[in-house]
Amino acid sequence: MTEVTVKSNVCGFTHKVCGNMEGDRIVIDIDTPCEKVRKMSNLEVPMMDLFDIKENYVMQKAQEAKCSVTCLIPSAVLHVCCLEAGLMSKSLVKNAEDVRIEFD
Repeated sequence: MTEVTVKSNVCGFTHKVCGNMEGDRIVIDIDTPCEKVRKMSNLEVPMMDLFDIKENYVMQKAQEAKCSVTCLIPSAVLHVCCLEAGLMSKSLVKNAEDVRIEFD
């Protein structure tokens, strides 16, 4: 199981994204106070949908939920999926600690 915390400081929400590999899918659950993001919870992301940004199950679900273009959750979900699928090193991200956008 992979779990990340997303602090969306601009919108004021903190979300918990959890993922677990089950066969050829990654099951995603999102604990969130955001109504739009809540519509994306309980996803079953096909492994083959992790490789394309345009034709992507997660991005499609974010679009259907009417998430804003700056929402961090789709990216967080894709990070969790890649970690669960072994496409990213868990030790590498543990050492990095976070991903951050700093506004100057």
